[in-house]
Amino acid sequence: MKLTTALFGAVATCAMASTAFADAHVGERGRDGNVSLIYWQAPSIMNPYLSGGTKDIEAASLVLEPLVRYDNEGNMVPWLVDEIPTVSNGGVAEDLQSITWKITPGLLWSDGTPFTSADVRFTWEYCTADGGGCAQGEKFTDVIDVETPDPLTAIVRYGVPKPFPYRPFVSHESPVIQAAQFADCLGPKAPECTEANFNPIGTGPFVVTDFRPNDVVSYAANENYRDPGKPAFATALLKGGGDAAAAGRSVLETGEFDYAWNLQLAPDVLSNMEAAGRGTVVASFGTLVERILINLTDPDPALGDRRATVDHPHPFLSDINVRKALSMAIDRELLVEIGYGTAGRVTCNVLPAPAIYASTANDSCLTQDIAGANALLDSAGWIDTNGNGVRDKDGVEISILYQTSTNAVRQDFQALIKQWWSEIGVETELRNIDASVFFGGDPGSPDTYQKFFADVEMFANNFSGSDPEAYMANWLSTDAPRPESQWQGNNMPRFQSAEYDAMVAEMAQTGDLGRRAELAKAMNDMLMQEYVLIPLVHRGRVSAHNNTLGGVLLNTWDAELWNAADWYRTN
Repeated sequence: MKLTTALFGAVATCAMASTAFADAHVGERGRDGNVSLIYWQAPSIMNPYLSGGTKDIEAASLVLEPLVRYDNEGNMVPWLVDEIPTVSNGGVAEDLQSITWKITPGLLWSDGTPFTSADVRFTWEYCTADGGGCAQGEKFTDVIDVETPDPLTAIVRYGVPKPFPYRPFVSHESPVIQAAQFADCLGPKAPECTEANFNPIGTGPFVVTDFRPNDVVSYAANENYRDPGKPAFATALLKGGGDAAAAGRSVLETGEFDYAWNLQLAPDVLSNMEAAGRGTVVASFGTLVERILINLTDPDPALGDRRATVDHPHPFLSDINVRKALSMAIDRELLVEIGYGTAGRVTCNVLPAPAIYASTANDSCLTQDIAGANALLDSAGWIDTNGNGVRDKDGVEISILYQTSTNAVRQDFQALIKQWWSEIGVETELRNIDASVFFGGDPGSPDTYQKFFADVEMFANNFSGSDPEAYMANWLSTDAPRPESQWQGNNMPRFQSAEYDAMVAEMAQTGDLGRRAELAKAMNDMLMQEYVLIPLVHRGRVSAHNNTLGGVLLNTWDAELWNAADWYRTN
């Protein structure tokens, strides 16, 4: 099996990209004092392997790093290695079953010890340990070994040919953790290692000096960082909590903070804030989609420890007619208008970009159809037998608990969607949960989006880089969160399909770019046409920075803080 010229050519080009940035602001490390960031969704943990929450992965990205990142244009760039391995440079085996990473000599962990291939191997062992749960498990699919012939060489071996072998240790979602620090944290012990999970030792530009879950993270410049002139800031503060409006004001109006993440605000609100002249709104489209997830399992508390597991199908959402009607009733154009303006686009796909992967097979969702939804439910036997305004069948009413994170735009969406659903005979109870808890990874909390103890839930998600292989693997049958995985896993709907699983496996072994696009579209279309998810808005990433903060390059393909080592104060 060979990589096609199209796919391999793109990778080869990325391999030559440089991590260096033209920077006239060179000087001593820590010369610019403090930089302050506000993430209104507060981090709850600093270990991206124990949380799928973006705010946790972002906060950790200042400390923990992968071997390779994606830059702000979606190109792979070497980070802790000298070059991107390819078939042509000998780094990827001809049979596509191994990739050899050459670690840059001289790298140190923040505690001053050498960064070696043993740490790379350990990270794989950590995420795949028996009895544990790993939020990024799909990154290591088909990896059978990580060999370490010397301290600066790590060979990732696959059990099958991998035309796109750049999943483990690539992007902020799959960083390398220190073997010495996490040695006693394998499997079921992983969540118990509080010190390591809150204060990881890393290779990034900053180290954690104080971590208060769901509140604030204090950082200091990493004195062992590989560039002696970086970071420019001696300290960093990441404040969590509050709401998007307060975060936006703190940068754009008051100047209290330097950077505000994920400003999920109505467009007129953002424009009025920016008019104060203290800061700049930055936006860019990538693959971020606001979506409603359908729980295909029964979250009834009466089921005890097996609630919301595949053991118990959902009493009414197992009917595709109900799921389809819920989607048909939604006016996506109005949601875009009130929620995002030009920073949003209507979408009928969970995979909206890059263009080669975007399907047109689901465009019927572009038009709201209340009448059609009612007719569909009538024909499926869901009728209001007692006149209370709620459809029922065989004694089961369509009564939905609809949860999301606390956010003004999301609560506006909830209110509108509740109204539309009432017009088709669906009763809806709205629930919003503090974002720090909702997107947290605490296996003991009943309120996380992984546990999904509700009928439907709404949030946005995207993927790193421009290749969707790992992203589409999120809906593998085996990736459904459950007690045995400590509720980790990205298949929150608990979707189970042997056909879908087979397409994931085929894509993992397919090098032809055209066929990869066909498979990605087919998987997207299956999810859409089974109404496992209901896409709402293709969102642009919107953040803001103080006008005195230089070096910011908004990145929709990796962590927003990906180049924080290059940030500086302009005056």
